[in-house]
Amino acid sequence: MSQESLTESGFYWREHGELKMLVCRALEDAGFANGFSTRLGGVSPMPENDLNLAGFGEDSDENIYENRRRFLTMFDGDYSLATVWQVHGDNVKLAKTPADAANSEEKSDALASDLPGILAGVKTADCVPVLIGDTKTKAFAAVHAGWRGTAQSIVSKTIARMKEVYSVSPENLFAAIGPAAGRRRYEVGQDVIDAFTENFSTSGKYFDASRDGHALIDLHLANKDQLIDSGISAESIFTAPFCTIERTELFFSYRVEKKKYGKTGRLLSVIGRK
Repeated sequence: MSQESLTESGFYWREHGELKMLVCRALEDAGFANGFSTRLGGVSPMPENDLNLAGFGEDSDENIYENRRRFLTMFDGDYSLATVWQVHGDNVKLAKTPADAANSEEKSDALASDLPGILAGVKTADCVPVLIGDTKTKAFAAVHAGWRGTAQSIVSKTIARMKEVYSVSPENLFAAIGPAAGRRRYEVGQDVIDAFTENFSTSGKYFDASRDGHALIDLHLANKDQLIDSGISAESIFTAPFCTIERTELFFSYRVEKKKYGKTGRLLSVIGRK
């Protein structure tokens, strides 16, 4: 993809040595440090020199912490990472204190805060990461939306919680949808089709029939629709033009690499106040 095409989509590459990170310019201009990691520039053998930022159990803790240290050098300022124990649900954690932010053992798939000095992050390797920032209150959120979370409207629920707790207004929100498995390659079964049909009256537009009982799904579009339905202007939503299944030289893909290597690393998508 040309730099011109990437710029038109609202993103640019930030590089530091071998490290490479995708940044949403609108979120950055609105006062939010943000980034979608790649697999480049790390120390993990997945198969080699990979920036695995969260695949605990499939990599050594030492490798992951070194990779996280390197990743944080991509940001101006002194930030700490705030993450959650992701379970493919629809719970939204609020980090109201530094202690909340430091606790990564709570089961949730979205993290919202307005604290300075932290980067709220979600871990993905084909699922959809969504970053949201409010220009007025400076509240922000990171959302992990796999097919289960998307079917449960986790993005809509995150914005609802941000309205309730931080008094955000949708017209002041910007959102970035990061690299994830794309419509051309992400095939799902009847269980996924049924879950979307049950929850969304317009679910048909998210699928292209592939073979009996299966279809290709567009989770990027499904999550963009949730952002729009929550009141965010379409012009304030930016979607990264990358499929993790197609671009494994840049991103981890659970679907590709779990079969190929028996393990896969995890990307981090983060947002915080500048």
